[in-house]
Amino acid sequence: MESLQDSQERRMTLRAITWPIFIELFLQMIMGSTDVIMLSHISDDVVAAIGVANQLVFFAILLFNFTATGTAVLISQYLGAGLKKDAKQASAISLTINLGMGLVVSVLFVIFKGPLLNIFHLDQDIAMIGYDYLSIVGGTLFLQAMLVTVSAILRSNGFTREAMFVSVMMNLIHLIGNALVIYGWFGFPEMGVKGVALSTAFSRAAALVLAFWFMYKRLPIRIEWNDYIDFQLTHIKKILKIGIPAAGEQLSYNTSQMAMTAITALLGAAALSTRVYTWNIMSFIMLFALAVGQGTQILIGYRVGAGDFAGAYKQLLKSLKVSFIITIVIAILIAIFREAIMGLFTDDPEIIKVGSTLLLLCLILEPGRTLNLIVVNSLRATGDAVFTVKMGILSMWGIAVPVSYLLGIQVGIGLAGVWIAFIADEWFRGIVMYFRWKSRAWEKKVLVDKKQAITS
Repeated sequence: MESLQDSQERRMTLRAITWPIFIELFLQMIMGSTDVIMLSHISDDVVAAIGVANQLVFFAILLFNFTATGTAVLISQYLGAGLKKDAKQASAISLTINLGMGLVVSVLFVIFKGPLLNIFHLDQDIAMIGYDYLSIVGGTLFLQAMLVTVSAILRSNGFTREAMFVSVMMNLIHLIGNALVIYGWFGFPEMGVKGVALSTAFSRAAALVLAFWFMYKRLPIRIEWNDYIDFQLTHIKKILKIGIPAAGEQLSYNTSQMAMTAITALLGAAALSTRVYTWNIMSFIMLFALAVGQGTQILIGYRVGAGDFAGAYKQLLKSLKVSFIITIVIAILIAIFREAIMGLFTDDPEIIKVGSTLLLLCLILEPGRTLNLIVVNSLRATGDAVFTVKMGILSMWGIAVPVSYLLGIQVGIGLAGVWIAFIADEWFRGIVMYFRWKSRAWEKKVLVDKKQAITS
């Protein structure tokens, strides 16, 4: 009979960890694109409104991810060091923190949805659609706060298949719900945007119940009720040491994307729709890099927790090689069929033409993004998170935003200028992060020391 240790070792390989993450992300991308395709049957204005509103939603989710990210890294290092009780305590504390944060954010979204959407200077018709969407999706964000945390706990323990299953079920429920309320299947009323928002909220609630069930069934040490209120400062400090810089980097990225969306809005509603469609397609190109980056983060966390710095160093190089090959192949395939793919989303010839040009530019963009994603995840896994946020802010606001405005608006290149800014930003950050990894300065940033562990 397979021992618990053998089972854990079997789960802790790049292939075993990454393929469920890949499938999970792939299905999420498909569902996201399906959302856009379904909504495009209503109007391009609806697509633009929800695309902009979701930038605010994603911004909030990134706030929740700072706790989830810090927890994921800390749990990986604790488990690598054999400190299962510490991992269990850190898991419980992170859930309590994110529940409180989620409730606060949900209330703020409901109260301030108007001013938040006004940031983008939308036409009144588009803004009204966004208000309806944010009232429901924003008001139930506390569900997502809990869900991202439980999912991070499952993945860090090596249960990526369970996390994948939760995501699959959530997206299937959402897809079916969308079909019911958009097309009026089985006698359901055609509710449009409000129906899509309700479908989103319900699917997240169902996924959260399933995720908790897996967590209590699979974790090696069961989380007790008192663990949720046992705030040990040692764990919290370590979570925040990774989480706050990670949040800073992600918030900087998201706000810079919001700024670039506002710049895109200056080009008109058609440009906004083009950006939404193209961004959905681009998500498929970077899919494998995202999966490998997350899987590599778990493996490197385990290895540095166990003191295996040489193994951690080699793992990053191996992951980069694999991800570069796959990313380039996918980017080439999408570039070849770019016009046909754009045609799945819209029949507007101008949107198809501009979007096709942007997809060609992705041949240069995506390898740089792959380099950046995997190395940043690896540095974060070791505890070296402060450096990544400093360089991220410098590049995003020093390169991406000003260059997009300069080329897109001042020079008049339009969306192609915005994409050139993306390219410069991703490659600059990727190269800088790679040299940071080569320096091995991260070896001094590890969070866990077996000799100084607070529990055995």
